[in-house]
Amino acid sequence: MTVDAEYVLPLRWAEDSGLDELVAYLTGLRELVDVTVVDGSGPERFAAHASAFPAGVRHLPVEPWPGRNGKVAGVMTGLRTARHDRVVLADDDVRYDEGALRAVVGMLDSADLVRPQNLFVPAPWHARWDTGRSLLNRALGHDYPGTLAVRRRIVIAAGGYDGDVLFENLELIRTVRAAGGRVVAAERMGVARRPPAVRHFLRQRVRQAYDDLAQPMRLVAELAVLPLAIVALRRPARLLLAAAGVVALAEAGRRRAGGRRLFPATAALWAPFWLAERAVCVWLALGARARGGVRYSDGRLRRAATPLRTLRRRLAG
Repeated sequence: MTVDAEYVLPLRWAEDSGLDELVAYLTGLRELVDVTVVDGSGPERFAAHASAFPAGVRHLPVEPWPGRNGKVAGVMTGLRTARHDRVVLADDDVRYDEGALRAVVGMLDSADLVRPQNLFVPAPWHARWDTGRSLLNRALGHDYPGTLAVRRRIVIAAGGYDGDVLFENLELIRTVRAAGGRVVAAERMGVARRPPAVRHFLRQRVRQAYDDLAQPMRLVAELAVLPLAIVALRRPARLLLAAAGVVALAEAGRRRAGGRRLFPATAALWAPFWLAERAVCVWLALGARARGGVRYSDGRLRRAATPLRTLRRRLAG
């Protein structure tokens, strides 16, 4: 191994259409870093994965963890069994190259958690649509990627993180902060991500909007967009002006922290479409909350994430 770290990939597949491509990625990755796949797939798929994964890739079942979010159980299994203190956590659609992997792991020399910038490669229409979200996030704060690099010891010392929330990445980030850890947003560091199938993308719209229940100020702003847009329909010029303002804000996010190197010049034009979608889906997410939570697996998750102040009190006690 040339990178002193563990790469942990939580996996739960019902079908294996992407298995060959994942195997090819892991085959190259194992030459750089110790790789652990924590597999929550059914018995048939688990056995198929065990046969397909290359030698040197450790393949483990998910260990029990409190809560209904299976990804958290997979991450905690990977962290508890990791052979290194520096751990890269990555969804099954994340694709690191050697430079990005070395850079993100290296940042853990002075940080406890690093969140790089994901970008879709390739970028079909729905990936460009969702890139509008990333640019607005960059303009107003930080984006939330499908991969994090973390110091194992701080998460273990904190007792792990809550497995009964939907927005598990935010929960992990807040847990590290509550434990006194240093979180670094590596917004110049682009890490490729494979886009989902269109059907999966469409299924995720309300669930992704539900994440914003963990960010009250953002939630209030997004809830206001739809009624304001309805009022503005009486004066279309105002609506066009507002759309131009959204594009300008997204462009500011694209230009921030070297983003022009990561995102194409047309990326900001998709931001109004994404915001229009979110303006509707965030109301649907509130409706889901009233019904007991958003659907997840075979049940519902009510909480998006735990407030930082609550985590700090919990860890202090």
